[in-house]
Amino acid sequence: MDKIKMPNPIVEMDGDEMTRILWQMIKDELLLPFVELNTEYYDLGLPKRDETDDRITNEAAEAIKRLRVGVKCATITPNAQRVEEYKLKEMWKSPNATIRAVLDGTVFRAPIITESIKPYVGGWKKPITIARHAFGDIYKATEHRVTGKGRAELVFTDENGESFRETVYDFDSAGVLQAQFNTDNSIESFARACFDFALDTKQDLWFSTKDTISKKYDQTFKHIFADIYEAEYKQAFEKAGIEYFYTLIDDAVARVIRSEGGFIWACKNYDGDVMSDMVSTAFGSLAMMTSVLVSPEGNYEYEAAHGTITRHYYKHLKGEETSSNPIATIFAWTGALRKRGELDATSELCTFADKLERACLDVIESGVMTGDLALLSSSPNVKKVSSKDFIAAIRERLTEIL
Repeated sequence: MDKIKMPNPIVEMDGDEMTRILWQMIKDELLLPFVELNTEYYDLGLPKRDETDDRITNEAAEAIKRLRVGVKCATITPNAQRVEEYKLKEMWKSPNATIRAVLDGTVFRAPIITESIKPYVGGWKKPITIARHAFGDIYKATEHRVTGKGRAELVFTDENGESFRETVYDFDSAGVLQAQFNTDNSIESFARACFDFALDTKQDLWFSTKDTISKKYDQTFKHIFADIYEAEYKQAFEKAGIEYFYTLIDDAVARVIRSEGGFIWACKNYDGDVMSDMVSTAFGSLAMMTSVLVSPEGNYEYEAAHGTITRHYYKHLKGEETSSNPIATIFAWTGALRKRGELDATSELCTFADKLERACLDVIESGVMTGDLALLSSSPNVKKVSSKDFIAAIRERLTEIL
């Protein structure tokens, strides 16, 4: 068969450790044999980020704004141990946070569901989609390690001079400080993205913060959501027969556990980070979740929501066989290829993405799985295989479907 052509490129962002190995395997076995892959490549592996003083991350983000579609491998966000391990110039910030700040979008994450893997929460029957604000908060916070006595103050200076000053804390010993921020414009974009996604998918939308404690910061989110809903979306929601409601995040957690799923749960940046991991794990595996960042301008970045699988990478370096799950990374590629096909009216590319996803799920349902899924599966004929053999099985099934 002729390879499927891609008239316009997508932004390809390579990553770190075991996911970088899987990235190349996926391209070699599942993409390049079938598609004339057209990408603008950026190496976001930690060594290259350090070499370029992290400029390459911003360049990749700007490329997504230009080309409209990107796909990203998992990357390391370095801590002190990683700085020493990789001999870094400094403790570079999260690449995901940098890209999200440039695009100012909303991250939508949903579990990839298969019949043979049942959720840990028995009542969950339908997917739960996490809508995560992708700007500001602790990911762009300014931090300071206090070494002794002193006064911490919060100061804001407007165009005409200082207008606000308040004591945060009088330290009588060492400690730590953090200041975070957000903007009304970004929160408004987040709210509209959530309301639009709910209408598109015909799902209820829940939104949660902790405004009883954070009476300015979190309450701003609550009020902006409420104002936009009343002014712009209430009638459309009622016509569609779906609901929007706000609740405190601790109440939301209780409601989610008692629910059957089938709704969108909108969260602030950090809350969404944590809750998406909780939801994906409860549905089966961190490697079984889709993740897409959608900007207000209609730009899309697809990624695997999990980490770089460090433990398996160290085994791989020793020459040992690993059974790392590549599904989320494959679905990042299929999401990007499908969106490229939609934007360019290349139906063959969309069809290929659909069939590759079907091949992945067919292989799992046949009982062939990586180790994480084998431990969870209710299938009577489970066969645990290596990453290489799992991808080979997907290629065989994909060839049959095509």
